[in-house]
Amino acid sequence: MSDEAEPGYVRVRLDLSYDGKDFSGWAKQTSRRTVQGEIEDALRTVTRSPVTYDLTVAGRTDAGVHARGQVAHVDLPVEVWAEHREKLLRRMAGRLPLDVRIWRAAEASAGFNARFSALWRRYAYRVGDRPGGVDPLTRGHVLWHDRPLDLDAMNEAAALMTGEHDFAAYCKKREGATTIRTLQKLRWERDAASGVLTATVQADAFCHNMVRALIGAALFVGDGRRPPGWPAEVLAAGVRDPAVHVVRPHGLTLEEVAYPEDALLASRAAEARNVRSLPGAACC
Repeated sequence: MSDEAEPGYVRVRLDLSYDGKDFSGWAKQTSRRTVQGEIEDALRTVTRSPVTYDLTVAGRTDAGVHARGQVAHVDLPVEVWAEHREKLLRRMAGRLPLDVRIWRAAEASAGFNARFSALWRRYAYRVGDRPGGVDPLTRGHVLWHDRPLDLDAMNEAAALMTGEHDFAAYCKKREGATTIRTLQKLRWERDAASGVLTATVQADAFCHNMVRALIGAALFVGDGRRPPGWPAEVLAAGVRDPAVHVVRPHGLTLEEVAYPEDALLASRAAEARNVRSLPGAACC
């Protein structure tokens, strides 16, 4: 995966959003509806191209997860970009289904890679704990928890989780992939009007199921089934704990992806590709 388009191609950055309810995640699959599949099909149609132009995304979201601030890139032939750049957004809007929208399509700066150049990703997870349930108008984006939640206890637990750690206890293991991440922010707030609790979860990157597992642990603290120190104890143990539930995906939204200034894009991408280890960890 190069950080520069091949000769004769232009790298185009796409800023987009989608409602994940009816998608089987981001990554294209042969027999399932996915965000990547819909965008690549629409792009091929509107550019009247005989080939599919593959997208690279900042963060692959799971089935049912939403995105407000997703970023991707695609490398298009110079002549295709020149012909379609002025009307690409409008044509894509007419071709794409209503649950996915592209808001910006622009030539990317040198060294830009939607995945590896990213400094951090910020997610929000929304939970309602009112006895009567969740507002029907927001039910597709808010999880209902049927026990009252203690905001202070959840934030006490969250404060023990930030920093660089091996999050193996909160990730679905993938062969050859590291589970070391820097969790930059984990904080809960309650909206006074709606009563909805929102967790802001920000990290340099996330491993599979990490956010939803962190939320699952926090809910057990919030409803009193576990003490505030329990999620950090699970983290330190370094193995999946069956007591940590991976919550349902519909409460999760990718809100923002941040990138460095243009001059640092390539170096950030190179850094992100390095194999990570924790300070003091034995090597090899």
